[in-house]
Amino acid sequence: MLLTRRKVRIETERMTLRPPIHADFREWAELRSASADFLVPWEPVWASTHLSRKSFTNRVYWAQRSISNDTAVPLFMFRRSDNTLVGAITLDNIRRGPAQAGTLGYWVGQQFARQGFMSEAIEAVVHHAFTRLDLSRIEAACLPENVASRGVLENSGFKYEGVAQSYLQINGRWRTHVLYAALRHDRRGRTLAGQV
Repeated sequence: MLLTRRKVRIETERMTLRPPIHADFREWAELRSASADFLVPWEPVWASTHLSRKSFTNRVYWAQRSISNDTAVPLFMFRRSDNTLVGAITLDNIRRGPAQAGTLGYWVGQQFARQGFMSEAIEAVVHHAFTRLDLSRIEAACLPENVASRGVLENSGFKYEGVAQSYLQINGRWRTHVLYAALRHDRRGRTLAGQV
């Protein structure tokens, strides 16, 4: 099967969002390593090879295949002023047909947290998903105690939808998550009841 190459590059006010390439390995590994204590409580357990070049190479190939197959859009976030990697955001689990939906995941390096980078990235990726990918629904989930993640989702227009018991294994344990979603045509809270 011949995979078609799709170029994905999103420009925001301060950042360029693009898929990972092999040359990003060192910067990615250094940022993840320096931010490990900050990230580990919110992520699945890192494999012993998580920061290895081979693992990163597999990540790059997965990103290329996912974009070509229209199943995910994994993007690294680079601050344009100095081309520094600040984090990553992925629109994953893209479902077509009647669903037209995807799931958002993200992380930011500790030194770049609480500077608005993730809000900027989420806004851009959601816009891309609705206008370029023709998705109707973007979902996201986070741990109930992850106040920063909940805040960035709510400030980005995502609405709380409920709780999923034992949703993902995080830091080695099955954890309950709170669920959020953004809709292209958000009608929540509005009905036709009482209208003739």
